[in-house]
Amino acid sequence: MKILGLEKVSFVDYEGKICATIFTGGCNFRCPFCHNSSLVNQTSESIDENTVLDYLKQRTSLLDGVTISGGEPCLQPDLLDFIKKVKKIGYSIKLDTNGTFPNVVEKLAKEKLIDYVAIDIKNSFSHYQAISGVKNPQVANIQTTLKLLKKYNLPYELRTTLVGEFHTTATIQQMASELAGEKILYLQKFVDNGSCISANLSPVQKDDALNFKEILSKTIKNVSLRGY
Repeated sequence: MKILGLEKVSFVDYEGKICATIFTGGCNFRCPFCHNSSLVNQTSESIDENTVLDYLKQRTSLLDGVTISGGEPCLQPDLLDFIKKVKKIGYSIKLDTNGTFPNVVEKLAKEKLIDYVAIDIKNSFSHYQAISGVKNPQVANIQTTLKLLKKYNLPYELRTTLVGEFHTTATIQQMASELAGEKILYLQKFVDNGSCISANLSPVQKDDALNFKEILSKTIKNVSLRGY
């Protein structure tokens, strides 16, 4: 598997667990606010898969789980085989995905290879083209993935990174309608770390973020702010 990054210990990437986070290379989106441009553009140096597996084998007494992030992990043709190897070591698996590969998610769910999923919901579905940076963001696939997670009773969360240039009261109101009945949504503060795909983007201010939270809380059970 194309691994371009490894955070050896994380206390924040997998709720309630100490985990290692693996970052895969490549993505089918080009979100302007993405802070992992080196992963998306695959300019980071690759890490040998066996090196990662050996590390995980040595840390079973310290780590509870493994988060597989990106980039977009579901692009990796050997993702299932890699997760099977990690599962054999004894770890719980969290998958971070943009949700556009429901066929991969269903295979993982059927074989009980994932324990938790985080889906990035970029914006209201009608505004996905601008925020994803691609002409066909395949929003229908994202909706299918959400249905599959419910079908297989997989615990999951939704995450939206709030960016001043893309998120407005109108788009948030549309999201509230589109995501009605969902259980968990985190509204994350955008931070420009200097390596974003596009420059000169700004975070949504806290007062506006609180207003967005109030709007979304009318249709989504648990809405929380992250980073504010």
